[in-house]
Order: sequence, then structure tokens, then C-alpha cells
Amino acid sequence: AEPLFFLDYFATGKLNVDTASIVVNGIARGCELAGCALIGGETAEMPDMYGPGEYDLAGFTVAVVERDRMLTGDAIVPGDLIVGISSSGPHANGYALIRHILKRSEVQPEQIQCGDTHLAAALLAPTTIYVKPILELLATQSSQIHGMAHITGGGLKENIIRVIPNGMGVAIDRHALDLPPVFEWLQREGKITDEEMWRTFNCGVGFALLLPTDTVDAATNILAKHKLSSRVIGKVIQATERERVYID
Repeated sequence: AEPLFFLDYFATGKLNVDTASIVVNGIARGCELAGCALIGGETAEMPDMYGPGEYDLAGFTVAVVERDRMLTGDAIVPGDLIVGISSSGPHANGYALIRHILKRSEVQPEQIQCGDTHLAAALLAPTTIYVKPILELLATQSSQIHGMAHITGGGLKENIIRVIPNGMGVAIDRHALDLPPVFEWLQREGKITDEEMWRTFNCGVGFALLLPTDTVDAATNILAKHKLSSRVIGKVIQATERERVYID
């Protein structure tokens, strides 16, 4: 669906204009990346609800798609390949666990090297907004994309399977998952099992496409034009048993 407009809600104890300005500028930048309009919102002061410096932020968007162009998953068949598109980091998922790990480790995230940056920057990296490249893919290959999944809460284990029809499952190649340094640090420092990593984090895959084999190259070329790296991470399989997600 193509996003049309976004509205935000900003609540705080006492409005700090500088803070609110930074937040709204960030929202506006996100809307620009998504190609939708920021048409207003609401700001509320509630001194009994929020302490000094605290604020709460929420928002929603309205989007539109022609009914005959909706992806329902009905076209997905065994043998379709799963193309994983790179994430910029945790994408706002799993932060309760991240904060627990940081608190227990007692490290200064600004002083921990994490790839070519430091841990604090890696954890605060803005979520990648995939709208424009995905809309371009749909416009050029609308009959070829069989399904899509945004990897949010629930990670790789719980998001892709939601778009797969009954009687089928997904087999993901764990060796195709190129775990970014921030996730390597979290897993090592938090002593997190692979299973919990796959169920909590995107593990470097922020968005997944389900495609016929012969359209994968065309899709990855369009994604590369938008400076998004991607790779085949698995395939759709027949799955009649209760377990429908295999990561091996």
C-alpha cells in the first residue's frame, strides 16, 4: 500500500520546544523517506503523568492499495525463494532485552567498538524505511512478488511465516544470515541462544520478499539501486507438520 499521510501524538509533562522540534524534524524526515505527508497531530502537556524530560510519542499512517493489487499470499508456492533485505540495526525491536544486557554488562556504549562505529550509534541507528524501493519493485514486477514480510517484533521466526499459506513453511539457511556486529555483541554479551536471537531480533534482515527463482536477480538489482543490500536466505517448502519454520 502507498502511504498517504501521517499524524503524530507527542505527550509530555512540560513542553520543551527544542526537544519537540528535534522529534518533529525526525518524523518529517521519515515521512519524506516514505513519500507521505505529515499533516499534523497533537501535542499534550500532562504534568501529573510525566517527569522532567520525559515524553511519549505515537503516530499512525493511512495508506491505499487497489484491491486487485493486494498481496494475499495466495500466489506463494513451494520453491519460491526468500530474499532478505538488509536492516540498519535492531529497528526498535528487542530493546527491553538490549537495555537489560547493557545494564548487566555495565559498559559505556560510546566506548565499545562495533564494526566501523561504536555500540551507542549502532543501537540508535534509525530504522530503514523500505517504502520507495518496495513500491518500485511492485510497480515493475507486480505479478512476480508473491509475498512480503516486514521483520518486526517476533524476528525471523515469527514474521515470514505469517504470510505463508497453510501446508507450507520456510527453510532459512542460517549461514546466509550475515549477522551485523551489533547483533554479534548482543548475543555474546547477553549469552543469547540462536533460537532466542531469531525470535527477538531481525538479525540483519529488515524486510523479506518471496519471489519465483527467475525474478530474484531483477529484484536485487532494483534494491541495489536504492543502496540496499540483499541476498537469498531461504525458500518456501511443503510443511504439513506443526513446525513450519526451519533455520538450519
